[in-house]
Amino acid sequence: MMKKIIQKWNRISLILRIIIGMIIGLVLAFIFPQASGIAILGSLFVGALKATAPMLVFFLVMSAISQHKAGQKTNMQSIIVLYLLGTFLAGLTAVIISFIFPMSLTLQENAQELAPPEGISEVLQTLMMNIVDNPVNALTNANYIGILFWAILLGFALKTATENTRIVVLNISDAFSQIVRWIISCAPFGIAGLMYGTIADGGIESLTSYGRLLIILVGTMLLIALVVNPIIVFVMVRRNPYPLVLKCLKDSGITAFFTRSSAANIPVNVKLCEELGLNKDTYSVSIPLGATINMAGAAVTISVLSLAAANTLNISVDIPTAVILSVLSAVSACGASGVAGGSLLLIPLACSLFGIPNDIAMQVVGVGFIIGVVQDSCETALNSSTDVLFTAAAEFAQRRKNGEEFQITPRH
Repeated sequence: MMKKIIQKWNRISLILRIIIGMIIGLVLAFIFPQASGIAILGSLFVGALKATAPMLVFFLVMSAISQHKAGQKTNMQSIIVLYLLGTFLAGLTAVIISFIFPMSLTLQENAQELAPPEGISEVLQTLMMNIVDNPVNALTNANYIGILFWAILLGFALKTATENTRIVVLNISDAFSQIVRWIISCAPFGIAGLMYGTIADGGIESLTSYGRLLIILVGTMLLIALVVNPIIVFVMVRRNPYPLVLKCLKDSGITAFFTRSSAANIPVNVKLCEELGLNKDTYSVSIPLGATINMAGAAVTISVLSLAAANTLNISVDIPTAVILSVLSAVSACGASGVAGGSLLLIPLACSLFGIPNDIAMQVVGVGFIIGVVQDSCETALNSSTDVLFTAAAEFAQRRKNGEEFQITPRH
């Protein structure tokens, strides 16, 4: 009997199961607000994702590079350009929207006890030090820049290893991918726990406060996903981009919205790239790389909240400074942590452009954590879905250039 119930449950789409989990968590929060044991499901789910994601990225990239054979063509250069261009345009769009719809914040009296970067030089120095971090330490602390660096080096080093050694690395990579799939299949229970904890601790107001700020943030991210990115894809492939855009948002973005981790969403993106018929030698590297540096949603968050802080303090921002903010938010976003709320700690850096002191800037970070339930989910959905979108756009553009036939969405 129980086996049949489990089989029927698994036949329901993951998205529908997640929605059911949200509803259950919401209902339980109102009926049993003191049942703290329910919230632990959310902590276990997030903890499992955080534990496996660094190892997944490490072995996935190392395996992909070690398996790559000389002469195999990839589109990595075009993909990296698209990643950087998309992140910059996201920051610029957020700046424009903030000028059109200026916002003010209600700042808390005390800032959180966090240590923000003091300037762009510190951010660059931290970035370089993270690159050469001890590989074991990088894995332990989920330092994805360091993980990526050592995975690339080991991947190239293993290219001369025996076939059996490279097969072992590939098998380990596949094993971690399967583990993450298992964890994601438990997402409905984890989401129920997260929803319960949010409502039980802060009440329904925790989801409805700062409504106007959330509308601007989410609206800007939707503008990037549904207008800016499609324009970029159209320029690349010269075909209607929306079937591909909507496919990526549906199959990748929705899952990333609930997992709130680009790294944990890598197996989902790899499967989607496979469905789209993309070159495995390309996407096996570009997808983990995108989970680290393709951060359009983070650029939006940094720009919007920084300009909201400037407007709150009646600081006039001229056009040159706004353009510099766009570049700064894009560069900062590329180095943002892949964990929940990772982009928020870079807000003080952007605020320093306007002479806003760190104690006030950290109050803005506090606002970011308050709205993080929705903001971070939307940010991750945009980031992760764009990884597949730009990977596909680069490959389809190359096929168009070579005069090859291609279909931008799968047949099934």
